[in-house]
Amino acid sequence: MSTVSVVIPCYKYGHFLADCVSSVLDEQDGVDVRVLIIDDASPDDSAETALKLAAADSRIQVRVHETNKGHIATYNEGLLEWADGDYVALLSADDRLVPGALVRAAALLDAHPEAGFAYGRPLRFQHGGPLPKARTSGTGSTVYPGHWWLDRRFREGTGCITSPEVVVRTGLQREVGGYDPTLPHAGDIEMWMRLAARADVGYVRGADQAFYRVHGNNMSTTDFGGQLDDLRQRLVAYDSVLDKCADLLPQADRLAEAVHTRLARFALRRAYRAYDRGRTEVVPVDELVAFAGECLPEYEALSEYRALRLRQRIGAKTMPYLQPLVWSAVAERGREWLWWESWKRRGI
Repeated sequence: MSTVSVVIPCYKYGHFLADCVSSVLDEQDGVDVRVLIIDDASPDDSAETALKLAAADSRIQVRVHETNKGHIATYNEGLLEWADGDYVALLSADDRLVPGALVRAAALLDAHPEAGFAYGRPLRFQHGGPLPKARTSGTGSTVYPGHWWLDRRFREGTGCITSPEVVVRTGLQREVGGYDPTLPHAGDIEMWMRLAARADVGYVRGADQAFYRVHGNNMSTTDFGGQLDDLRQRLVAYDSVLDKCADLLPQADRLAEAVHTRLARFALRRAYRAYDRGRTEVVPVDELVAFAGECLPEYEALSEYRALRLRQRIGAKTMPYLQPLVWSAVAERGREWLWWESWKRRGI
């Protein structure tokens, strides 16, 4: 029977711990699971809650930080210092696994030693709302060549993983190392790409693998300044992979060109959409254009830049009324709809 080490970092999420831990220990028959809860000096009763859970189940261990070390250091402590199972998973205290998720991931990794990690479809749910109905019967698995999967990430410039749905081969995790403290908001995607540079990537088909809670405290950005920060973090993350894995990626120059172009397009698209929506007073248009220039010196040759210049000539006050007459605005609305549909079904 495969062994899985599950690291649960916790900061002020003690009220979620019982459900989180139950999803790991009570709903994963078929694997030998151990749990480490690391409380990062929570100011509430999270540590006490964790210790009570551990007192009732010998499979649970608890570490309590005297001072707050931050999420990256906490992740790395569990992944690199504690985990000793065949496989390791990192699960935020406010998320949950779908029943059988570890069994399905472990079966894939057992059958395919060339795969370094496995993931599947996460289900997002709103904090305070009910859990969505999850699929628990898989239809098989796919193993993607690591460099092919990595190439796709660079071409798309976005990730396809939220985090709780991932199970990693512990030996590979130690070989690759921990999360990068310089990437507090893009460390996940950088980690998956470093893993894919060294091993193939498994995908669980048909079944859902994790529940990802969406609420105001998620470490994601939705404001306009935050979106620019997100782009900057992504750029650093991709460049970090190229630097750290240079000896493994002979196609590094092509990958760099692909992702720099993609991120420049993202920035310019956000800039011109500010004109379509009448939000030029709150969207940092000039900074987005400057970021595009950092990514790609020849950014002015991109169609997105031409679309921006058209809107600037029309004017910020007039453009929202002329959207139906501007082809790029109509096409962008269609693109956003397709993006949202693909997000709901996203896999690779």
